[in-house]
Amino acid sequence: MDILVSVVLPLGLAFIMFSLGVGLTPADFRRVGQRPLAFLVGALHQVVLLPIVAFVCVLGFGITAELAVGFMILAACPGGVTSNVISKWAKGDVALSVSLTAVISLASVVTVPIILSFAMDRFMGANAPEINISSTALTMFALTVVPILLGLSLRAMSPARMVAAEPVISRIATVLFVVIIAAALAANWGLFVDNLPVLGPALLTLLAVLTVLGFVVPRLLGRSAHEAKTISVETGVQNGTLGIAIATIIVGGAEGLSTYALPSALYGVFMYLIIIPVILIYRRME
Repeated sequence: MDILVSVVLPLGLAFIMFSLGVGLTPADFRRVGQRPLAFLVGALHQVVLLPIVAFVCVLGFGITAELAVGFMILAACPGGVTSNVISKWAKGDVALSVSLTAVISLASVVTVPIILSFAMDRFMGANAPEINISSTALTMFALTVVPILLGLSLRAMSPARMVAAEPVISRIATVLFVVIIAAALAANWGLFVDNLPVLGPALLTLLAVLTVLGFVVPRLLGRSAHEAKTISVETGVQNGTLGIAIATIIVGGAEGLSTYALPSALYGVFMYLIIIPVILIYRRME
C-alpha cells in the first residue's frame, strides 16, 4: 500500500495529466480569448457553481468530517481527462471542452488550496490536519502543471510523433485511471459499504444537478446547444484521480489511501452511470 501511495498514485496522476498535455496545442489557449463568453460561463460553472452545489449536498445529506472534506476536494478538481471524448460523443463543442479542461486544470493550482482550506476549517475545525497552503500549491503545480506543460512542449517540438502516440498514451491513461479508482475503493471497502447508503445518493444527486444546471444555465444565458452540452459534460465529469491524489498525498499523508479519497473514487464510478444516458439524449438533439 505504501508503494501504491508514494509511487503509483503520483506517477499515475502525472501520466494522466501528461496525456492531457499531449492533446493540447497553443491554439486551445488562444481560443479562450476568441470565445470569451462561452469560456467564462463554463469556467464559472466549474470554479464557482460546482463547489456551491457540492457544499449544499454535503449539508443536505448530513455528511460530516473527512467525507465532507472529500466531497469538497472532488468539487475543487477540474474536469476529467475523458471529458473531451465524452463531449465529442455527445456532439458538443469539442474545442470549447479542450480549452476548459486545459485552463481549469492549470488554475487548480490556485483553486484547490483555497477550497481545501475552507473545507478543512468548516468540517474538521480543531481536528483538521495541518495543511500548508504554499506547500499544497507547490504539490498541485508538480502534479498537474508540470506534466501538462511537458506534454504540451513535446507536442509542439514533435507534433507528428506525438499525434501518432496520442491514442496509445490515452489508453494507458485510461487504464491508470481505472486502477487508481479501484485501488481507492478496495482500500476503503469497509468504509465504502458503511457509508454507501448516504454517500451514494449524495454523489448521484450532485452529478445529476451539475449535469442539468450545466446545460440549462448556459442556454438561459444565450449560449448555443453545442456549447451548453459541453459545459454540462465539463461540469459533471470530474478528475477523480486528482481528487484521490489530493486526498491521499496532500491531506492524508503516506499512510495508505485516505478516507478523504472515498468521494472522488466513488464519483469516478458513478459519473458514468449518469453521463452515458445523458450522452444518448444529447446525441439526439439538433
